[in-house]
Amino acid sequence: MNSLERRAVALLASIYALRMAGLFLILPVFALFALDLEGQTPLLIGIAIGTYGLTQAILQIPYGMLSDHLGRKPVIAAGLLIFAVGSIIAASADSIWMVIAGRAVQGAGAIAAAVMAMVSDLTREEQRSKAMAAIGMTIGASFVLSLILGPVLDGVIGVPGIFWMTGILAFLAIGIILFAVPTPVHIERDRSRNLREEFARILRDTQLLRLDAGIFVLHLVMTAMFVVLPGVIVQYLGLQAHAHWELYLPVMLAGFVAMLPALIYANRKRVTRAVLFGSVAVLILAQLVFLFGHATHVGLIVGLWLFFASFSLLEAMLPSLVSRLAPGESKGAAIGVYSSAQFLGAFAGGALGGLLLGRFGANGVFVLTTAVLCVWLLLILSMREPRFLATHQLRVSVQTAPQAEKLARKLAVVPGVAEVIVIAEEGIAYLKVDPRTLDKKALESFSVS
Repeated sequence: MNSLERRAVALLASIYALRMAGLFLILPVFALFALDLEGQTPLLIGIAIGTYGLTQAILQIPYGMLSDHLGRKPVIAAGLLIFAVGSIIAASADSIWMVIAGRAVQGAGAIAAAVMAMVSDLTREEQRSKAMAAIGMTIGASFVLSLILGPVLDGVIGVPGIFWMTGILAFLAIGIILFAVPTPVHIERDRSRNLREEFARILRDTQLLRLDAGIFVLHLVMTAMFVVLPGVIVQYLGLQAHAHWELYLPVMLAGFVAMLPALIYANRKRVTRAVLFGSVAVLILAQLVFLFGHATHVGLIVGLWLFFASFSLLEAMLPSLVSRLAPGESKGAAIGVYSSAQFLGAFAGGALGGLLLGRFGANGVFVLTTAVLCVWLLLILSMREPRFLATHQLRVSVQTAPQAEKLARKLAVVPGVAEVIVIAEEGIAYLKVDPRTLDKKALESFSVS
């Protein structure tokens, strides 16, 4: 990636990390804290944790579609403000109902789709998998670090302090998105569709729906697994809850190392579907290892390594595929549907995992995760290999947003140009093109280099 892409991805990944920390940080400590809240019951404690993901899922699509029409930055900034307000409400709570309200408002700042769409806007197509890999690793790192930091922060500032901290970080993130992240001027050919037509088009696209089903299954499996694994690790490895990071961290890092060659191979050889199929097959293998070997040290360690390797690879590939397959003018809407499926999967995994654990024990959960992954594997068999478009970068002479917009409209009508992004402050135009029909001479006439 070039310097602009690295800076944009790093800043947007940090904002994404904040959102995931809002969900993950309280997981290891909230249940004990909530016992002292007025009106608490086990059911309401579970709702307080899950409400965040539910409101996220409901609002991802509207936020993503709004970002297509109002711009990414205003929507992301507004979502961060709403998240900060929810954090303040939860931090000030003295009853379980007030915490539920705060968590629901936190989740209503559903900016994941808009952030992912902006990552797509600010990266070239052949670099997008790397950018999405950074976001995917951010999710994994946020999860593991939260398992480590949650209990530590609880001992220092308490759960209300954690809520205050995430609220303050959200205000800082607003400054980052408004003043540090580059602003793309994004022009595509067809802007005539209204919101309903764009949404209907996304829901008719069977390729996109396969990816939506995939991320739903992936996060269902992840959440259901971690309903079971903490107790299993205590029982069979003898690690107490405060020491679980000693297992998760090295296994997760080993998983990242294992997934990188597969990601590079998928991009260079353009065999995305085959690598996707293999990754899901490895996930199934991980669940089978858990099913038959979770009572052994080797089974737990190998299962976790296989899970983190395949999970990390899929977290990198799936959003990249969505951004490539989605129509340019409806990219935010497509990623909104994708993000909603992700959070619904997490919600469903927690609910089903708890239900099956209570009735059938750990084996019941691993049978469920294996079964849903097998269904996903069948869906991949009927998936088409995604089309690859090339990306051209031009140094252009623009200094203001109006100039950038005017130039983008001219570039968009060059034969073979499918999508245009002009960034005024950098003097750069990124174009997604079909090399077979591109008029290279006409395109180069816009370059100042």
